[in-house]
Formats: sequence, C-alpha cells, structure tokens
Amino acid sequence: MRLSDFDYDLPPELIAQHPAAERTASRLLHVDGPSGTTVDRRFRDIVGLVGANDLLVVNDTRVIKARLHGRKDTGGEVEVLVERVLDAHRALAMVRASKTPRVGRRLLLAGGAVEAEVLGRHDEFFELRFGGEGVLDALERHGEVPLPPYITHQAVDEDEARYQTVYARVPGAVAAPTAGLHFDEATLAALRGKGVSIASVTLHVGAGTFQPVRVDDVSQHVMHSEWYSVPQATVDAIAACRQKKGRVVAVGTTALRALESAAAGGEAPAAGTAETRLFVVPGYRFRVVDRLVTNFHLPKSTLLMLVSAFAGAETIRRAYFHAIASRYRFFSYGDAMLLDR
Repeated sequence: MRLSDFDYDLPPELIAQHPAAERTASRLLHVDGPSGTTVDRRFRDIVGLVGANDLLVVNDTRVIKARLHGRKDTGGEVEVLVERVLDAHRALAMVRASKTPRVGRRLLLAGGAVEAEVLGRHDEFFELRFGGEGVLDALERHGEVPLPPYITHQAVDEDEARYQTVYARVPGAVAAPTAGLHFDEATLAALRGKGVSIASVTLHVGAGTFQPVRVDDVSQHVMHSEWYSVPQATVDAIAACRQKKGRVVAVGTTALRALESAAAGGEAPAAGTAETRLFVVPGYRFRVVDRLVTNFHLPKSTLLMLVSAFAGAETIRRAYFHAIASRYRFFSYGDAMLLDR
C-alpha cells in the first residue's frame, strides 16, 4: 500500500472551525461495510441505530490544557505542548523555540507563573520537571486547550467546554477523542433507556495523532506510543454482549485501538494497562469491535487507514466522496459516521 492510496481532495471550507450549536446537531453518515451503502442521517438518530443488546464503549480520557507560552531563562520565546504527564512533576513535551533548549535550562512560562527545567531529550520530546504545584495543576491554572493545527482560532471558553466529551474523567489527553463529542447526557440516557450497555476504556490521545505519515510505503510507518487501560468491568461487559448476540460499538478510533490492543494475545480483550503502537491498515483482522462511531479523518492519515480497514477501502473512498459532495463538515468539530464492519 502506498500513501497516495489514502489521499483525497477536501475543500478548505469543509474543515469545521467551530462545533455545531448543540452536540447532537451534527450530521451522521451511516455506512454499511458489507454492502457499501450510505444513508444520510442526523446524529440524534444514533439512538435508533444501536440495538438493545449492543454495547457502547467510550474513551473516558480528559483533555488537559497542554499548551503553555513563555520564555527561556536566556530570554528567547518558547512554546510548550505537553505530550504526556509522567508523574506529579515530570512531563514529556514538544518545545518550540528559536534555539533548542539545553539540559538544565529553565523555561519561564505563563508570565513566570510556571517554571519548568529541561531534564533531557527523548527523540522529538523534551523531559521537563515542573516546580511548585506540579504538572496537572499548572496546566489547569495557566494552560490553553491544545486545539488541532487545522483549527485556526485561538482557544476560547467555547472550546474549553466543547473540546471535551461529557463523560471525560481521567486527565491525560492532549487531543479529544472527537467521535465522543457528539454525545450529550440526554442521548446517553436514551440509549441506556432502551437497554444499551455503556462501558469505558481510557486511552490518552497524544500529539502524535496529528503527525503526518512521512513514508510512501505505508508498511514502513511507525506509530507513536499511547497509554491505555481496559477495566475488568469492560471485559465482562463485552463477554455479556457476545452472550446476548449483541454488537460491540466503539465510540472513536481511540476506543477501538484500546480494545483491539487488549485483544492482541487472543480472541477477547484482557483487562490491564499498557502502551500501544497498534497500526491498523487494510488486511487487519478485527477481534472485538463490530461497529464504529467516528469523525472524518485527514487525508493520508493513519486514522483514514484504520477506517478503510474497518469498512473497506473502496467503501470509505466512496463514502468520503459522497460526504464532500453533500457538504459534510470534516475533522474534530465536524460531522460523524457510523460504520458497520
């Protein structure tokens, strides 16, 4: 497979810059993988499309305010994007500066309210030690919501509320699991009311999700590592769903990657916590997930490869052409798809 196999032309005006007025006001393109048929719907139709015996699996990660601006102790401007919180005071971060900061340098961030020391470098990431209150408290008080690079405005109050799922619980992500942004409490209650079970996993989405694939031979690409956790309660819920002949519906590619990574050693997922570099391309054999709620993904991205593997490359190609012609909104704040494997 070549990278060009996963390319498409997107009019820039279809990149959603702001969320819909209400979470469930998004459109929903229902794509049947086996037949290749597509049906235009509204997202609130999801309640009727998920069966009573089905299991909805969501990613309960919470986006942290991971971006900080400031200066090096030598005076140069610096921008810090925390990629991963290592412990109470240490984090891995991307650091943008005119000159690469050396080990031992201090970064004075948020007007001097936050101080971080450069401990070392690991590939493209710097290991930083935050003083005072620690990493998460410093980010919550002084950080900015790290909107994706294709959203052109600075983060505002609307983004703090809407670039977060209603069930976000475990802080650690630097990008939202965006398929979940369409769900509100009323929709989740309606699903539970018809008998749908809802379980959770945690996968902390890293900044690497926006990194481009830089090799033409897709098989040579190496995925960035992400931390995930699958609780025993979710493993049990999947087993109960199978027993009832229901379907496992992953809300987002991150939930799917967590579940499939947890099942790498067999036919069912195992409870536990681990790192994953799972790279899903056409030809991958899915073990857990039967249906996928997802947004529209960037050209030449690993996530476009994943949905092509899930519903079929040609089916996804036709669905994207239809979505563009029908003026769907794309990417993080855009519309959604429901894919049947």
